[in-house]
Amino acid sequence: MGASASEIRVEHVSHAYNGHDVLHDISLTLPAGQTIAFIGPDGVGKSTLLGLIAGVRHLQRGAIHTLGVDISNRAEREAFLSRLAFMPQGLGKNLYPTLSVRENIDFFGRLFALDATTRANRVTHLLDATGLAPFPDRPAGHLSGGMKQKVSLCCSLVHEPDLLILDEPTTGVDPLSRRQFWALVEQMRAERPSMTVIVSTAYMDEAERFSWLVAMNDGRILASGPTDEVKKQTHTTTVEAAYISLLPAADQKEISDFAIPPYQDDGSPPVIDAENLTRKFGSFTAVDHVSFRIRRGEIFGFLGSNGCGKSTTMKMLTGLLDITSGTATLFGRPITPGDMKTRMRIGYMSQGFSLYEELTVRQNLMLQAELFQLSSTEAKQRVENMLQSFQLADQADSRPTGLPLGFRQRLQLAAACINNPDILILDEPTSGVDPAARDMFWKHLVALSRQKHVTIFVSTHFMNEAARCDRISLMDKGKVLAMSTPAEITQEEGASTLEDAFISCLEKAGNSIVVAKPQLAASAATGAMRTIPPYIRWFSRCWAFARREAVELMRDRLRLMFAILGPTILLLISAYSISFDINTIRYTVVDYDHTHASRELVEQFRGSRYFQETAFSPDLETLETRIRHGQVAMGLDIPPDFGRDVAAGRNPAIGVVIDGSMPFLSANVRSYTDAVLLTYMANMQKTLPASVTSSLIPVSIVPRFVYNQEFRSIYAMTPGTIMLALILVPTMLTALGVVREKEIGSIMNLYASPASSGQYLVGKQLPYVALAVMAYLVLVVLSVTVLGVPLKGSFIGLSIGATLYILASTGLGLLISTFVSSQVAAIFGTAIICLIMSANFSGLLYPVSTLTGFTYYLGKAFPASWFQLISLGSFTKGLGIKSFLSMYLALGGFAALYMVGARLFLKKQDT
Repeated sequence: MGASASEIRVEHVSHAYNGHDVLHDISLTLPAGQTIAFIGPDGVGKSTLLGLIAGVRHLQRGAIHTLGVDISNRAEREAFLSRLAFMPQGLGKNLYPTLSVRENIDFFGRLFALDATTRANRVTHLLDATGLAPFPDRPAGHLSGGMKQKVSLCCSLVHEPDLLILDEPTTGVDPLSRRQFWALVEQMRAERPSMTVIVSTAYMDEAERFSWLVAMNDGRILASGPTDEVKKQTHTTTVEAAYISLLPAADQKEISDFAIPPYQDDGSPPVIDAENLTRKFGSFTAVDHVSFRIRRGEIFGFLGSNGCGKSTTMKMLTGLLDITSGTATLFGRPITPGDMKTRMRIGYMSQGFSLYEELTVRQNLMLQAELFQLSSTEAKQRVENMLQSFQLADQADSRPTGLPLGFRQRLQLAAACINNPDILILDEPTSGVDPAARDMFWKHLVALSRQKHVTIFVSTHFMNEAARCDRISLMDKGKVLAMSTPAEITQEEGASTLEDAFISCLEKAGNSIVVAKPQLAASAATGAMRTIPPYIRWFSRCWAFARREAVELMRDRLRLMFAILGPTILLLISAYSISFDINTIRYTVVDYDHTHASRELVEQFRGSRYFQETAFSPDLETLETRIRHGQVAMGLDIPPDFGRDVAAGRNPAIGVVIDGSMPFLSANVRSYTDAVLLTYMANMQKTLPASVTSSLIPVSIVPRFVYNQEFRSIYAMTPGTIMLALILVPTMLTALGVVREKEIGSIMNLYASPASSGQYLVGKQLPYVALAVMAYLVLVVLSVTVLGVPLKGSFIGLSIGATLYILASTGLGLLISTFVSSQVAAIFGTAIICLIMSANFSGLLYPVSTLTGFTYYLGKAFPASWFQLISLGSFTKGLGIKSFLSMYLALGGFAALYMVGARLFLKKQDT
C-alpha cells in the first residue's frame, strides 16, 4: 500500500546497535502539517527514530515513507533532503567551532544553494529573531551551550523546509530563549502552514504546545495521537501526567514527588565567598562585579540567560580561569590554581562533556578516583557505588561516545561526586536529561546537602529545579539582577510562577521575546524562489565546503603552520642532516713496522680529504676496542715486515679493519681505502726500480659519474625529499578532514543536506591542494636558491607532475579518513603508510628497477615512485614534459582512484 505524501508512515521498524535492539517493531502514522512532539526518557530510541525518519540514519529493518518518499530508496531520499532541516542532539553538534555565528549560518545557506541576497536576508532575520544579532562575529566555539543551540536552530531554519526535525533543540537553553525559539518556529509555520515540525524534548511543558504527541519507552510506542486526545484518554490534564500514566507500574513507582527538608544554617563561616568578582576577555566583560556568599550545606542556584557569565563564574571559582578583579575564597582560602589541597575537596561538572571518549564508563570513573588519590580498594568501591547510584551499571563497559546525552550527563555527575567533595560545582548537570533522571539527580543532591552538609552551587535552566534551591541568583549580561529565595523573587516580580518571574527580570534588563518583523521574513522567503541551474548548484556546494574548510584552516594556526612550514623544515633537515656524502672518516693506525715505507703509507691517508687521523694505537687490541666503541670507523694495521716486502717487490699484506655495523657506510669506507692504497701503489711505481715495481699492481682507477658528476648526495636527496614532503604532509592533513567531523558530529550536516559525498570530498580537498601547491613552490625556490641544487629540466613539467601528485596524496588522505574513526588513528595510519612506501619503495634510496618480485609491484602501486622519477628527472637529468607523459598518466590515475574509493566508502547515512 502506498504512503500518502501528506503523512509519515513507519512500518515494523527495528534498529540495533552492536546487537542490542533500541527500537522494537515500531509502526505509526504521523500527519503532515502538524507539530509533533516525541517524549520519553533517555535511551528509549527517540533520536534513532527521528534519524531514520529524516533519512540520515541507515534503515535496518522495516519501511519508512516520509512525506511520500521511500527512505530506503537512495535516489528518492537524496532528492528529498533539500526539503529537510535536521538539527541533531547535542550542544552545537552541527556547528564549526572556529567559524563565527554568521559564517556558520551562511555556510548552511550555501549548502542549500541559496543565492547571496537570500542568504543575507535570512541570516539577518534569524539573528534578530533569536537574540544573536549582537554576536554575529563571535566564534561558535566561544559561545555558551545555550547560544550554540540558538545558532544550530538558525542553521536548520536558513532554508524553507517542508519537514523540520529538531532533536532536543532547547536543551541547555534558558526559558526566555526557549520562548524565542518557539515564537520563531510558530512564525515560520504561519508563513508556511504546510511545514511539518517534529521535535524530541526533555521539557514536558514544551510538549504541551504541540498538536500531536508520541510517547516512547524502552524502544516502543506507548501512545501516538493528538495531544488533547492522549490527555483525555489517560484522564490527565498535563503531558507529564499523561506520560507517567502510560508507563508500566514499576517505572511509575520510580517517579514520585519528594520533599526537601528546609535548610538549617549551622552558623559556620561561608564556604564560598565572592566579592565584586569580575572577568574580562579583552574588552568584553563576561562577569561584572558579582558578589555572593554561600553557606555550608546550602543549595545555591545560578540562573540566567545564555552567555550571561554563569559558566565563567564557576570556572573562576574552580581556578580554571583567572580572576580579572575582585576576590573569591573557598573554605576561607583565596583561590589559586596550584592549591591542590582545596581542589581535592571540590567536585566540578562542566557544561560540555569533559571525560574521555576512549575509556569506558567504569574506566572513566576509576581514573577519576585515582586522580583523587583513593586507594585501589576504596576506588573500586566508590566506582561501584556511583554506578548503582546513577543507574549506570548496565552501561559500565560502554564508551561514552555511543551513549545518549542523558547517560553522559549522569556519568559526569558521578565523576564529580566520586571524591565525596565538600563543595559541588555543577554547570547545568541535568541538561538533556529526562524528568525521571532529573528527579534521581536531585534526590542524590538533596541527600548530599542535608545529610552530608555538602555545599552545592548549581546552574540550571529548569525552573522546577531552581524552585528546589535554597537561594537563587538571576544573572544577565554578567550582572546579578536578583538574589533571594525562589518564593521571594517570584513574589517581588508579582508573577505566578518562577519562570514568569525569571522572564520578567530579563525583560526589565532590556531583553525581549519579539522576533523579526514579518515583512523581513517574507522578503527572505521570496529570494529563495530563484532557480539555480543544476551545474552551478553542483559547483556552489563544492565551493561551500571548500570555503568553509579554508576558513577553518586559516584560523587554525597550528595546522596552517604545519602545512606550510612542515615540508620546508623537512627539506632543510634532510638536506643538512641526511647525507650519503662521506667526507670525514676517522681512522687510527697500528704501525708495527716504523719504516720509511710505512710512514709514507700513513702520509697517503693523511693527505686524503676523506680521512681524519686520530691518535696512533699501540696494538691491534686497542684498535679493535676503539672501533667497537665507535671512536673510529677504520683502522690500519701495518705488519712488521711491510717495508722490507715493499723494497723486495713482494705485495705486502696490510690489515684494514672497518666498522661494518652500517653496511652502506662500510662499503664506502672500503672503496675510499682501496683508492688511497691504489694511489700509494702508483706512487711507489715512480720511485722504485722497474725490476722491483714490475710485480706491484700497476692499475689506477678514475671513476666518472653521469648526471651528478660531483657525486654530492644533496643533488639526489633534494628531489627525493620534495617527493616525501608532498606525500606526507598533505596526506596527513586531509586524513584529518572527514574523521575530524565524525568526532565533533558535524558530519551530520552532510547526511542531512542535499550535497553529495562527491561534492563534500572535492570541497574538502581543494584548500589542501592549494596549500600543498604553495608548499611545493616554496620547496623548489629553497632547493635552487638556498641549497644550490640546479633545476636542469622543465619547471612547467615538474609543476604539472607535482599538481597531479598533490591531487593523489590529498585523495589518499581522504580515502584513509573514511576508514578510521579517530584523528589519532588517521595521523598514525597515514604517517606509517606514507613513510614506509615513500622511503622504501619509491626510489628514494635505491631505484625501483632494482626491486624484485612483490616489492617491485608494491613500489609501482604507490604514487611516490612515479613522482620521484619526475622530480629526479627534472632536477638532475634535464628532462621535460614529453619524458613524463607516462608518469602523468599514472599519477592522474592514482588521484582518480583514491577519490572514487573515498566516494564509495563515505556513506551519506549514519549507522
